[in-house]
Amino acid sequence: MFVGTLTFDLLLGDVHSLKEKRSIVRPIVAELQRKYSVCAAETGNQDLHRRAEIGLAVVSGDAAYVTEILDSCERLVAGRPEVQLLSARRRYHNDDDE
Repeated sequence: MFVGTLTFDLLLGDVHSLKEKRSIVRPIVAELQRKYSVCAAETGNQDLHRRAEIGLAVVSGDAAYVTEILDSCERLVAGRPEVQLLSARRRYHNDDDE
């Protein structure tokens, strides 16, 4: 079993409230879940209205598939015009990890 996690640090554009922030972050999380069947959520910076952190995880029996899904998710988020991707941090785990 292979598990891949990906954490995005995002800078949001012209956002002035947490309500506006939610209107940008929720559709991104929903699209990641719908399109790639990953578990995704807003995981940090919840009290800042111009920054967001989205985390996601994918599980598979094939390491190459995990990498492919993480690549696709990163391209999707990087291509969103309403956010600027500041960083993306990947981690891989497998059965041999302790």
